[in-house]
Amino acid sequence: MSKAEAAIEIFKKHLGATEGVGEWHHVTQEQINLFADATGDHQFIHIDPEKSAELSPYKVTIAHGFLTLSLVVHLGKTVPNAAPEAYEGVVMGVNYGLDKVRFPAPVKVDSKVRARRELVEAELKNPTTIQIKQRVTVEIEGEEKPGCVAETLSRLIYA
Repeated sequence: MSKAEAAIEIFKKHLGATEGVGEWHHVTQEQINLFADATGDHQFIHIDPEKSAELSPYKVTIAHGFLTLSLVVHLGKTVPNAAPEAYEGVVMGVNYGLDKVRFPAPVKVDSKVRARRELVEAELKNPTTIQIKQRVTVEIEGEEKPGCVAETLSRLIYA
């Protein structure tokens, strides 16, 4: 039995379970501005505090939805794995895509966000590769609704 075949059995035992919750990350205006520069999205609701205070329903600047989505990788680094033994023998992981993404609430400047992750699916693609789907919820400190809920697809390649 390959390492991937052994790992798939471990993953299947954890389907539907919350893997864990990560550490808080402070979203700053500088980070929002750098993302605006990287993507060319300079809409005032992201980069102009004065105009946002006047015209935006949020009264402050907000992070781009895609900035919040892009933080999923960074935020996920601090989420403990529910089944660390399933990752033994992984030589690399590859982002494979997304199945569903929603932005239920804006992430306001100076908010703190963290990731909550749940294992949704695990599929053996070949004797050395597993594809996992995880539901990642980007929680906003003090807010009822999350900033992002994304179903991420990753391929784990085993030696």
